[in-house]
Amino acid sequence: MIDIASRVYNHTWKIDPIVRSVLDTDFYKLLMAQTIYRRHFQTRVTFGIINRTSRVRLADFIDESELREQLDHVRTLSLTRGESTWLRGNMFYGKRQMFSPDFIAWLEGFRFPPYHLEKRDGQFELTFEGPWIETTMWEIPALAIVNELRSRAVLRGMGRFELQVLYARAMTRVWEKVERLRALDGVNVADFGTRRRHGFLWQDWCVQAMIEGLGDSFLGTSNCLIALRREVEATGTNAHELPMVYAALADTDEQLAEAPYRVLLDWQQDYDGNLRILLPDTFGTTGFLAHAPDWVDKWTGIRIDSKEPIAGGEEAIAWWRSRGQDPKEKLAIFSDALDVDDIERIHRHFHGRMKLGFGWGTLLTNDFRGFVADGGLDPISIVCKVISADGRPTVKLSDNPTKAMGPAGEIARYKRVFGVAAQAEREILV
Repeated sequence: MIDIASRVYNHTWKIDPIVRSVLDTDFYKLLMAQTIYRRHFQTRVTFGIINRTSRVRLADFIDESELREQLDHVRTLSLTRGESTWLRGNMFYGKRQMFSPDFIAWLEGFRFPPYHLEKRDGQFELTFEGPWIETTMWEIPALAIVNELRSRAVLRGMGRFELQVLYARAMTRVWEKVERLRALDGVNVADFGTRRRHGFLWQDWCVQAMIEGLGDSFLGTSNCLIALRREVEATGTNAHELPMVYAALADTDEQLAEAPYRVLLDWQQDYDGNLRILLPDTFGTTGFLAHAPDWVDKWTGIRIDSKEPIAGGEEAIAWWRSRGQDPKEKLAIFSDALDVDDIERIHRHFHGRMKLGFGWGTLLTNDFRGFVADGGLDPISIVCKVISADGRPTVKLSDNPTKAMGPAGEIARYKRVFGVAAQAEREILV
């Protein structure tokens, strides 16, 4: 097992590049990229980094030249022969050849497009503009780079023994969490922690701990490179990016109202089984479920993201029942800023009423809270979101208005079209 403390003490980025492979990304990104490749190859979008924890002035302590070096390194990466073979021949979600030969051929020739970087008011303005199929690939590595550079900046002044103690404490914390999860009857947990991880080596360690500690209760990891190396399942479905772009491309209010369901029509042409998981909260879960076509309730399950999890789960159960579906045959995946307390509470409430899955993210792979003065290693809420599509602004309403994004006029229009009433704000941790 790698001595992470020694590597942190000794390394330069040339030894440990933050992103070391095109596959150092989340599985859902490849699934969505294939859908984009097939239907929106010419669409142009802009992605941008948004630090929602604005009190943490990233540009004040992350060196801009280091950030550029890491981003430039990513632009040198290409899919290796072994990685291509894994994508072509491995079984994902019980299916071989999940990715078509033409998409794999495109991915083999893919190189990350240029970026735009500047400092503004203590933050980095980092954007990616170009064909959607290319810029979408920046989301995960860009977030991983910014988060790990922050970690490295904080750790740079620590001594060897101080680092050993720091990582020993963090390892103990993770293992204690794993032991608590192991005590839950029939729990199913996946690693969703790539985007805001402390570092690649640390995420890899956390996955190994889950493999040993949880056994069959560990569903796998969203990180494709770690899934390949550790021979575990690659997990993930889709994200808010798809409905946000589809909605932005709509020409009328009627087309806008249909956009979230057009995403699902395209998705079910590409994927089946446990990949047919609804993500209904982009423009409000309640309205999405109320107006969903009859075929939508036949999907395998739902992901509860921005809504309070107990309320979201109960809403899903009530909706399935109203559509004549048996909730016990449906899968609910919970994924918003979860930690062990949340997983225990949700599991206790819904166990036996639905099939349950948990996507454990930042508070698995970046929980160093309280280990450094002034919260220097505490995780922050940072995202990389699509902000325009073919020159039109994108919008996200969310079930949590604190996460809403887009121009005020467009947000008001979307609320009218999707019938979004007053919403309860929830504090954003990560």
